[in-house]
Amino acid sequence: MTTTVLAAGDHFVLPELLARELRAAVPDPDALDVRELKLPWPHTPFGKVAEVDEASGTEEQMIEALRGARICVTQMAPLTERILQACPDLELFCVSRGGPVNANLEAASRHGVRVCYAPGRNAVATAEHTLALILAAARRVADVHTDLKRALWRGDYYDYANCGIEIDGATVGLVGFGAIGSRVARVLAAMGATVLVHDPYVDPRAVEGIAELVPLDELLHRSRIVSLHARVTDETRGMIGREQIAAMPPGSVLVNCARGALVDYDAVCDALDSGQLAGAGFDVYPTEPVPEGARLLSAPGVVLTPHIAGASREVAHKAARIVAAEVGRHLRGEPLAHCANPAGQGVSRT
Repeated sequence: MTTTVLAAGDHFVLPELLARELRAAVPDPDALDVRELKLPWPHTPFGKVAEVDEASGTEEQMIEALRGARICVTQMAPLTERILQACPDLELFCVSRGGPVNANLEAASRHGVRVCYAPGRNAVATAEHTLALILAAARRVADVHTDLKRALWRGDYYDYANCGIEIDGATVGLVGFGAIGSRVARVLAAMGATVLVHDPYVDPRAVEGIAELVPLDELLHRSRIVSLHARVTDETRGMIGREQIAAMPPGSVLVNCARGALVDYDAVCDALDSGQLAGAGFDVYPTEPVPEGARLLSAPGVVLTPHIAGASREVAHKAARIVAAEVGRHLRGEPLAHCANPAGQGVSRT
């Protein structure tokens, strides 16, 4: 029996990568009929599609592409109530992201469609990018780069007050010790930093020999560099604001490659203007793309990247392999490794 699979890729996780990994994950690749669809992300920003967030493509496009398909592997395609109603053959929807925000999990469960995802796919890339921003912000790379591109050779960067700081011997605080934060911690410790961690959900044994587990207030008071690696929840939204920045030592550095909603960016700009923060590095923002004229774009001492911490060619390959492996498990009747809606398992479709 041939199984029809839709490989709905985009310009990052390419459809051909998905198709290649699908055929490698199934013992008999001839048993698969793989259709390829390329969605417009990131050339066109993702957005809300019907009731789901951060999706690319349209419901009409997916309904047409999914006709007769039992499985869909994708990064950004939407899975909505309307799509589920129109595609009764669909059994499995694999999202090659850290979370299936583009899928309506409740509706998928009601329709008997299992949804899986790809946790940890970009942990290495994001950890490396975080380290790049920490180093760039600590050593004022953005400012000196901009000056030199304007043919300004500024010797005053050797002034004591203008010099950057070293990682070796510094105290660095990490908020969150998951797949990304733990990697950052190990590298920083190897570079000679004293690493502090705040994470109310981590097993204290996980940080032994690498870092010291402390309350957030203590981390802020002691850390010359603070990097955020937390998820956005009701408890963490806006967790770094004026009060928290004021608690950091004068001339500190703040880095955020997690989520823009964790930080009050107006407070950051004020702190950069006053010198309370000597530098900052950001890959995520409360509004993306960053609006023209935003204060952050002209703030001193800040290095900015456009939400690309998780973008590497290796991530695209890992993402494709993870979801292809789930397809293989599904076809062999094995449990899925990363099912987001276990309640949907075993529910027959009408």
